[in-house]
Amino acid sequence: MGKPLIVVLGAGLGGTIASYEIKAAVKGRADVMTVSDTDTYSFIPSNPWVAVRWREPEAIQVHLPPVFAKKKIGFTSVGAKRLHAHEKRLELNDGTSITYDYLVIATGPDLAFDEIEGLGPHGGHTVSVCQTAHAAAAADAFDVFVENPGPIVVGAVQGASCYGPAYEFALILDTELRKRKIRDKVPMTFVTAEPYIGHLGLDGVGDTKGLLESELRDRHIKWITNARVNKIDAGVMHVEEVNEDGSVKKAHDLPFGYSMLLPAFRGVPAVSNIEGLTNPRGFIIVDKHQRNPAFPEVFALGVCVAIPPTGPTPVPVGVPKTGFMIESMVTAIAANLAAILEGKEPMAEATWNAVCLADFGDGGVAFVAQPQIPPRNVNWASSGKWVHLAKIGFEKYFLRKVRKGESEPFYEKLAMHAMGIRKLRF
Repeated sequence: MGKPLIVVLGAGLGGTIASYEIKAAVKGRADVMTVSDTDTYSFIPSNPWVAVRWREPEAIQVHLPPVFAKKKIGFTSVGAKRLHAHEKRLELNDGTSITYDYLVIATGPDLAFDEIEGLGPHGGHTVSVCQTAHAAAAADAFDVFVENPGPIVVGAVQGASCYGPAYEFALILDTELRKRKIRDKVPMTFVTAEPYIGHLGLDGVGDTKGLLESELRDRHIKWITNARVNKIDAGVMHVEEVNEDGSVKKAHDLPFGYSMLLPAFRGVPAVSNIEGLTNPRGFIIVDKHQRNPAFPEVFALGVCVAIPPTGPTPVPVGVPKTGFMIESMVTAIAANLAAILEGKEPMAEATWNAVCLADFGDGGVAFVAQPQIPPRNVNWASSGKWVHLAKIGFEKYFLRKVRKGESEPFYEKLAMHAMGIRKLRF
């Protein structure tokens, strides 16, 4: 018999580092193969910079095939069509299949633009920074906008679970518009499903409410919270502001010349609607060892994992899966697969801590949540120009690690050095 095969489905932030770390952890006792729908890794946290041309797409991307070949990790960019979990078989888009012994799902999300009429870059009226190609298209739209400036609306719709990039992009736009000396011609509104500014899907971290409200206020950005986006027409967004009991407090028709709204997420079609594997939104159900209870040979990490909200909110608000949290899931899965191959039971658990550097172009906000879901042992936030510099350093550090195929943890080391919080134990 040959070696067991571990397949990693996805080659984004989680899937790429999972492939490296699992390969190192199993020490030759199993083969590792990565299945992706692209041969290019993109550093998604830099997408807001791409959308204002502070970065070109190529600067934040890594061509994966030679890196995987060097690490002796199998790789295909054909993409997955459907998981047949009962057969331990992954059907690919070219009609072929891969039979696995263990599967690690790290697909990231499906972007649910279609759930709101007029939302998104594909036939809608808003741009996106969710993918690097979206951000490049957003940069083209911004070039057109600045020739005839008008109102801007930025934010995140109901059901969204990733709020940091919305705040980042609003404030990066503000910085860029001031550099161009046209900020006075651009009224800006931040629209969010969050019950308050700085909630972030985490019920706040430290004083993110005060810090982010202050940033928006100082930069003359108005906001609407508890917002439900009903429809987006060309140049007009129809938004309902909701009371605590869910009733409509006020209807807003917001004119815009440029808009970026983050969508809700759901599971990708290849793994959705599999009984026992996913919840109704298509997210993967896992236990404390990142393992699916119905299919114990299947593990999952990152945005595709099902996590309940921190509590009820008038408008649905999801929980983000931040980079540090994803990294801890990767480390746990690698350790658990190594244990299984040694005939032991999986014991490792992800820490699910959060470290976030939110760049605002000329400053920013950083926060640490240990663990990410409250109540917490560490609940800390700070702001300053140092965050912008730390984010630049973070980008360079992480891309260098991906290019080298290194498996050591990235986020913990960078957080402890760049943020100057070495005394915190993660």
